[in-house]
Amino acid sequence: MRIVDILTVDRVVSVLDVQDKNAALRAMAKLFASTDWELGEEDIYKVLADREVVASTGVGSGVAIPHGRVDGLSTMRAALAICPKSVDFDAIDGEPVRILVAVLAPNRHTGDHLKALARISRLLRDESVRMRLLRAQDAVSLHAIVAEEDARH
Repeated sequence: MRIVDILTVDRVVSVLDVQDKNAALRAMAKLFASTDWELGEEDIYKVLADREVVASTGVGSGVAIPHGRVDGLSTMRAALAICPKSVDFDAIDGEPVRILVAVLAPNRHTGDHLKALARISRLLRDESVRMRLLRAQDAVSLHAIVAEEDARH
């Protein structure tokens, strides 16, 4: 599975202006819901927020990968946002987050969900990829960088 198989340009935001983790999760939920009739914003927010209660999805190096499984969802989806001002996400390294990649998966696709999270994590471990994403000017450029780097990894 490739990241670009689940990430569409309409779920990419180059400037997400939020003040805290809760606002970031709400913004990601809104992004998913605004592009997909299958998803309700409040339900998505609850899935993402409930997962954060278990443990922060701030994986370090300025990256968070909020995720969860959603009843009734037909296929896995991802969304990407850049937070230029950074957000405290209780990340494992204590650093604020500037890159958010959220993943929603159907309840029945546990294996695919874990593979997608691992692939995203591997891609964003590369500092040069993170720097390219942070310098991108718009959603189309961000998506193109993910597509290019996804093909390499």
